[in-house]
Amino acid sequence: MALTVQEQFGQIDIYVFDQILRGNLVADMRVLDAGCGYGRNLVHLLREGCEVFAIDADAAGVEHVRRLSMALATGLPAENFQVGLIENLPFPDGFADVVLCNAVLHFARDERHFRAQLAELWRVLRPGGMLFCRLGSRIGMDFEEVRENIYVVGDGSEWFLVDEEMLLGLSEEMNAVLVDPLKTTIVQDYRCMTTWVTRKRRARDG
Repeated sequence: MALTVQEQFGQIDIYVFDQILRGNLVADMRVLDAGCGYGRNLVHLLREGCEVFAIDADAAGVEHVRRLSMALATGLPAENFQVGLIENLPFPDGFADVVLCNAVLHFARDERHFRAQLAELWRVLRPGGMLFCRLGSRIGMDFEEVRENIYVVGDGSEWFLVDEEMLLGLSEEMNAVLVDPLKTTIVQDYRCMTTWVTRKRRARDG
């Protein structure tokens, strides 16, 4: 019996789904979900046979992803799913073909923390690999700034918010290639979420 779309893809983020449709996330890839939560973006990738690794500070979320992997009979070791911090990833340089970091980076405490997390995400990505980040931004809405780069969003939470200039500047610092133009979704009177997708240059790319 054929699976429903929801069974196949779970509660996947539509922008991760877009990367799958375009062939940027395929079955033979090693994928790291950094800040995996309860694995909303991993159902299809686990079903399709990606070599999935995941990390999150929330032990309950990591255990849920372990159980999901077991339920889907992936054969992946439980150690692929770890409790830990993005700014201290337990993986070697150039480890993953794709690194996902969805709705996480805007919880950075300050710019130093943000950059520490980003540096680790970039370090573990192989040359030619893709970094997918979806994060809160100030592109399209104004927010009250309470500390440097920290703003109050619609529900009263304090988020580290980037803007277009910062993301493009970071892309240049990283010598990254933009896979797509920046894409921002504005949620009325609440938040802006920007999708920032880059590729790490190979040595021959200059």
